[in-house]
Amino acid sequence: MSPELIILFGSFVVLLLIGTPIAFCLGAASLATVAYMGIPPLVVFQRLNSGISVFSLMAIPFFIYAGDLMIRGGIAERLVRFAGSLVGHLRGGLGQVNIAASTLFGGISGSAVADASAIGGLMIPQMQKRGYDTAFAVNVTVSSAIIALLIPPSHNMIIYSLSAGGSISIADLFTAGIVPGLMLAAALMLVTWIVARKRGYPAEAFPGWARVATYAVAAFPGIILIGIIFGGVRSGVFTATESSCIAAVYALLVTVLVYREMSLKDFKDATFGAVRTTAMVLLVIGCAASFGWLLAFFQVPSAMVAFMRSISNDPIVIFLLINLLLLFLGTFMDMSPLIIITTPIFLPVVTAFGMDPVHFGAILILNLGIGLCTPPVGAVLFVGCAVGRISIWEAMRSIWPFYGASIAVLMLVTYVPAFSLWLPSMFR
Repeated sequence: MSPELIILFGSFVVLLLIGTPIAFCLGAASLATVAYMGIPPLVVFQRLNSGISVFSLMAIPFFIYAGDLMIRGGIAERLVRFAGSLVGHLRGGLGQVNIAASTLFGGISGSAVADASAIGGLMIPQMQKRGYDTAFAVNVTVSSAIIALLIPPSHNMIIYSLSAGGSISIADLFTAGIVPGLMLAAALMLVTWIVARKRGYPAEAFPGWARVATYAVAAFPGIILIGIIFGGVRSGVFTATESSCIAAVYALLVTVLVYREMSLKDFKDATFGAVRTTAMVLLVIGCAASFGWLLAFFQVPSAMVAFMRSISNDPIVIFLLINLLLLFLGTFMDMSPLIIITTPIFLPVVTAFGMDPVHFGAILILNLGIGLCTPPVGAVLFVGCAVGRISIWEAMRSIWPFYGASIAVLMLVTYVPAFSLWLPSMFR
């Protein structure tokens, strides 16, 4: 390894270990490396600026804003009631409702953290009152929150497309995540049913089809947004960025004019919350872009392809190794910078072994989503534990069945390309 790479990775790891925020780890490591090389530090800031000066990235703040408006405007509550009427009568009823609601809300927010916060804030207290173990309620919440990363609109899919050079269709990526997302929901519901049966957790009474219809009508203005976003992008009527703007305007109109639950304070909180979140995300993306440029400058992707070929020429082995490495990286790095850093490294590897880039996008998002539920840097796990008011280690003691279900789905998606490629092929 060259001295420049040692400085790049070494400074990054040291800063990460001492608790430096990830954006500053990436930026400082890039600055230290170019300083050693004698390159003007201005280059790093130019790369940072070019990394965030991309029109498609405008979709991220608007999707985040739309999600915040929906959380504060009553849409999440109506989705939970509708999901409860559909699956609450299954064993472990409130756990099943939690997963179904996360699937529906994920199709609107596209954010795992927002999902865990909104659905967890509603469901975890209810589950506690009904006699469910708090750790179980948190485990269900954080595990099902990553479904939001796969069901469109997922802004992480947009980041992946841009990290791959913008050559991968965002519409195809949105479509590719639907079946894996539903598979994950089904797997988690099965695990919830097994655990609930073992522990004797109750099922809720079926409210009747009339009540289901009532809840469906109440939730319909929120649910229809899924169709607007996906249908518009998939049909080419508007781009992902334009759909995010439509989503934000639509969410504001629904919460103010239809549900009438959006107060001026809620509007201000949603606006400032979206601004803060967007600033953090874009800073990470910009610093990761400068870090990724240095990786490309030192030809790390081509070196990785050669290294993987030296280990094995069997795609099954290579894909397994990449999944294991990504799962490991996901335990101590956040999702957005990992997508930007690892995509230029591993995409050439998987394509060299015959994997479709859209297929790899579904694998990458699911894999790194699991990392959001693992310590020591699991943002979704932190949110779930904060809502449930338990420690990380209390949640970790009983989360393993949910990890097992998530990894089983990951392996199926990895080795059966049809799960992620069949639906996109239907629209071509």
